[in-house]
Amino acid sequence: MTPQEFIDQVSPAAVESARGSKIPASFTVAQAALESSWGAAAPGMNLFGIKADASWQGPIITQQTAEVVAGKTVTITANFRAYSNWLGSIQDHAAFLLGNPRYRPAFAYTDGVDFAKAVAAAGYATDPDYANKLIEIINAHQLTQFDA
Repeated sequence: MTPQEFIDQVSPAAVESARGSKIPASFTVAQAALESSWGAAAPGMNLFGIKADASWQGPIITQQTAEVVAGKTVTITANFRAYSNWLGSIQDHAAFLLGNPRYRPAFAYTDGVDFAKAVAAAGYATDPDYANKLIEIINAHQLTQFDA
């Protein structure tokens, strides 16, 4: 799938989720693109790679994944949450951000760029360039159009 095809498929769900969550759709689309490699790595329509722990009551998909254990990268088999559509994945991820107090400062921002900076500053990813990667996607694909 091309980046534009991915945007066309995911952006309506991101816009719908933004209405209730106040998470800028541009941020959601950019993060989904980055985390799923533009949908290429989204088994079970899981855009954000959310694992299925004991609290998850929905469907699962079992996949091999790379994890760092004791400083070494190993391949493990893990259960991941599965969704019937992109909206389910996006809303579940929004619930994670909304329910985690460390991301609360991000909700002071209504644009994807500043939201991305705040989420990264709160420690969402270990990649020091995480916010810049999201911002690059937002700008390159004019995703702010979805924040109106």
